[in-house]
Amino acid sequence: MTFDYYDTLSTAQQRVYRMSDGVAALRVREPHALAPHVEALRLALASGERALLEDATARLGDALCERLDVAAAKVEVLEVRPSSETGELHGLYTQAPGHRPRIQVWMRTARHGRVVAFRTYLRTFLHELCHHLDFLLLELPHSFHTEGFFKRESSLFHQLVPRLNTSSSRRRPRSSRV
Repeated sequence: MTFDYYDTLSTAQQRVYRMSDGVAALRVREPHALAPHVEALRLALASGERALLEDATARLGDALCERLDVAAAKVEVLEVRPSSETGELHGLYTQAPGHRPRIQVWMRTARHGRVVAFRTYLRTFLHELCHHLDFLLLELPHSFHTEGFFKRESSLFHQLVPRLNTSSSRRRPRSSRV
């Protein structure tokens, strides 16, 4: 399946789109070893302190990039999301010749200035990181939002925040009273 904008792309861009769409997952070496970075990010976000969150996010990004054998992007955490009539900007990936690629993530909602939820923040960061990985790891000349792109984002998230094992989280049977 392609998204609606596929038909507006050039033939070369459509080829890149299909290449991107064909990669559904990125495998991180020893993702469980990143748990302390994920927890530090969660705690920093809960503190509401921008500088702490920026440091924790950058450390997680550096560790992920190291495990994927790519150069890390510069991470910048900003306060309140910019907004317009069309919505809020959650994150942004930029690259310019001669400059280190940059990931920007906003930590507070535009409307109420509240710190965003942990999963939302982490997914936003991973979304922007996937743009970075499209260029450096997959060596794509463009980074398109494809089904494959969103699956890669999800694959990273689930390696960092594993799903609960349903067999171990079942309730124990209640003992009957006599």
